[in-house]
Amino acid sequence: MAEGIKDKVAIIGMGCTKFGELWDKSAEDLMVDAFKECIEDAGIEKKDINAAWFGVHFEEQSVGKGATPLSLTLKLPFIPVTRVENFCATATEAFRGACYAVASGAYDIALALGVEKLKDTGYGGLPGGPGLMGTKNALIMPKITAPGAFAMMATRYFAVYGLSPEEGKRMLAKVSSKSHYNGARNPKAHLRREVTEEQVINAPIIAWPLGLFDCCGVSDGSAAAIVTRADMAKKFRPDPVYVKSLQIALSSGEELMYTKWDGAHVETGYRAGLAAYNEAGVKNPREEISMAEVHDCFSITEAVTMEDLQFSPRGKVKEDIQAGRFNLDGEQPIQPDGGLKCFGHPIGASGLRMLYEMYKQLQGKAQLPERQLKNPKLGLTHNMGGFPAMNIVSVAIVGL
Repeated sequence: MAEGIKDKVAIIGMGCTKFGELWDKSAEDLMVDAFKECIEDAGIEKKDINAAWFGVHFEEQSVGKGATPLSLTLKLPFIPVTRVENFCATATEAFRGACYAVASGAYDIALALGVEKLKDTGYGGLPGGPGLMGTKNALIMPKITAPGAFAMMATRYFAVYGLSPEEGKRMLAKVSSKSHYNGARNPKAHLRREVTEEQVINAPIIAWPLGLFDCCGVSDGSAAAIVTRADMAKKFRPDPVYVKSLQIALSSGEELMYTKWDGAHVETGYRAGLAAYNEAGVKNPREEISMAEVHDCFSITEAVTMEDLQFSPRGKVKEDIQAGRFNLDGEQPIQPDGGLKCFGHPIGASGLRMLYEMYKQLQGKAQLPERQLKNPKLGLTHNMGGFPAMNIVSVAIVGL
């Protein structure tokens, strides 16, 4: 039987730029900044890296085609570099490639780096329409926008679990307000201003019930990781972080084709979570996962993800949100760095940015004392690309 990747690979270095509207930085500048922090953190030299994986989603907007932008920018020493793209899981896909290569025994040390430079292009607003999920699927989902699709999931969730519009809006406002509280304390976040629940509720509507503060923004940014074999890790640092699980799942199409999907959850997220917990040996995610960074492209996405990942029972996330379970000082902090809501979403970098937060928290090295969580043991990251009815989800679990 397949053994999985648990405890075969360790992270020995990570780097992450500040995310934001970085007009004075090119994609190459961001790659260099993330890499410099990463390699200094690992305490190695470039010549020690055996192979690299490079994640970027909008290649022609950000860096150009192929993998050479990474090798040329970082002046890597004639090693193999593989460019990967897997929608919003692109950075996690780069990390997965590096980890699998090391776990296989093909390499001792590998680099994963993700970048996206979107603000210079004017990317934002309400992108969508035919082609986003493929030509054939465009016939099924014409002219759909992300806010519209997730707004429908929100109203469906309210209906399935009996929430009034006012109760639903208040639940979502607590999600966004919590993330802004956390992001205001993170020097690398794009948006660093706290917002109240009332501000979230009263903000201009984008697609009801989602208002302006229920939607994540667009940013520039880069993040990187250096991984090695677990049995080598403590040669480089006393506090490596070990990979417990790496799972990626994609929709089969049945959510769109059949009526058994209730429209109030993301089936792929649930399935990816099950696979990740099985690989990591996690029996009770609500109790065993110390913290998580999840794909809060919209406030409703974070809310349903708490149920998909079994942090909350089905239909009960509202009670956990109200009780403060997912706050920075709660039992199971979610988005301790502010999440997509405060970092924005440079697509090729987000998954590694999430891992950067888990890595630093596990080591007890969050940037400010008020951000540091108490004795975390396992951290989870979750990326979702696409729409509620058709998507890709990655789940990674790391720990000491």
